[in-house]
Amino acid sequence: MADRLSALDASFLYLQDRTTPMHVGSVLIFDPPDGGFEYENLVSLVSNRIAYVPRYRQRVRQVPGRLLPPVWVDDDRFDVSYHVRRAALPRPGSTAQLEEFVARVQARTLDATRPLWELYLVEGLEGGRFAIVTKSHVALVDGIHAIDIGQIIVDPEAGRDQPVPHTWRASRSPSEVELLLGVAVDVARRPTRVIDLARGGVGAATSEVCRIARRGTATAAVAAGALAKAVARPAPPSPLNRSVGVHRRFVMVSTDLDDYRRIRAACQERVTVHDVVLATIAGALRGWLLARGEAVDATETVRALVPLSVRGGEAAEHLDEEVMPAFVDLPVGEPRPMMRLHQIAFAMQQQLDSGSAAVDAASIAGLAGFAPPTLHSLGARLGNAMSRRMFNLVVTNVPGPQQPLYAGEAPMVESYPVIPLPKAQTLAIGLTSYNGRVDFGLNADRDQMPDVDLLGQCVIDALTELLDEMEARV
Repeated sequence: MADRLSALDASFLYLQDRTTPMHVGSVLIFDPPDGGFEYENLVSLVSNRIAYVPRYRQRVRQVPGRLLPPVWVDDDRFDVSYHVRRAALPRPGSTAQLEEFVARVQARTLDATRPLWELYLVEGLEGGRFAIVTKSHVALVDGIHAIDIGQIIVDPEAGRDQPVPHTWRASRSPSEVELLLGVAVDVARRPTRVIDLARGGVGAATSEVCRIARRGTATAAVAAGALAKAVARPAPPSPLNRSVGVHRRFVMVSTDLDDYRRIRAACQERVTVHDVVLATIAGALRGWLLARGEAVDATETVRALVPLSVRGGEAAEHLDEEVMPAFVDLPVGEPRPMMRLHQIAFAMQQQLDSGSAAVDAASIAGLAGFAPPTLHSLGARLGNAMSRRMFNLVVTNVPGPQQPLYAGEAPMVESYPVIPLPKAQTLAIGLTSYNGRVDFGLNADRDQMPDVDLLGQCVIDALTELLDEMEARV
């Protein structure tokens, strides 16, 4: 019997439209190896790796009448060269040109008649570098049957890829009669499945929480508590919540991980690098709002949905059961940088003390190799499943490995996530720490946030503010 999408995955497909593409992406930048890196190298690499993730050769097939969620079926016309594409930047191949390319590519929805992913080799970057830009639909990356395409193309060792025999053949696609028979069997076995599908959105997300709760984990209790509090107290009004269009802007910001570690080390109370990151974002949002001429009073906040990778009393079986929602009110009205940090650290610690512990960076980085792209995808799934009234923006922060990774012989030097915009949200922030850097990807609506590059500069300024105040105290 064909593998059926969950109610939550189906809701991502049904809610997608031209203004709300439901895919997550990444921008991976590489130094060229001595022998160069050609399009054929990437096609060969991807062809080998997807042999271990069969979902990347499957497409979505709707059930007649949409009586139940669609099913995954093998794509009998699968063509890897359709999904792996080639592009080049004109001279000088600047960061701004790459950002514009990413913004245009990521704004386009994926072809629903084919496997839901794309990958671009972008040549012509300054210094001889090249980039790999990925797109994977959030319905595809569930942490159980499929991980993000950005995770499978890099490796901790250079040139370790071994050729895989090309023996794959597409299974026969089920007929409409067989699909309807599958509906009858599913309804007989699980009659509540139709109700779950009808709920969609928040209902589907709540259903996922309840499913984990039946396992008796502390993580589920924390997630349910966070949801209840967010529903009871809607997010404050913000210029970050506007109707969005079909076009995007994307900005990349790279910072030094040691700066965050130094700030954390200078604090006496329990403060994490994650807290310092959120304080930096709070300071950046404050600077951006003031530069826009917005009135910012001392009590003003911006509520961020921060998906956390957590572990309850027992190890989760799948990645999707290690992501829970945390709602953090970023104190953008507070003028003192270190006070913003202390307030955020206190709020985060309250949530973690409720019954689950955050997984340490080494554990996350060790999940299936390079886990950040997949965990960013799971965070985006969570953000798109919940009510927009619960938060003002999504912030996904995933620690990655602190040693070089490679695509073939090419070393990866930077890694920027591209988080999709939920409806009526003009900004989404993703960041990954990798090999001594913390790389921010700022994805924004093109018309509502024409000054997202200013926000990128404000990130640098906010981190500098924290460093200056820390040094003044020493």
